[in-house]
Amino acid sequence: MERSPVNDLEIAFLIKQALMSLVSDRETYMKGIDVSYYYEGYTEYNTEYL
Repeated sequence: MERSPVNDLEIAFLIKQALMSLVSDRETYMKGIDVSYYYEGYTEYNTEYL
């Protein structure tokens, strides 16, 4: 991150490797919501049951 203002190729390579092709997959999207809410401390609901 410190070097990215000077040379963004390194960070772009790392980010590209981390991206997934399942961005339109509903199940993957809903799991992301669950993880986000879990991180915030909300565990009462699960999107699997929606």
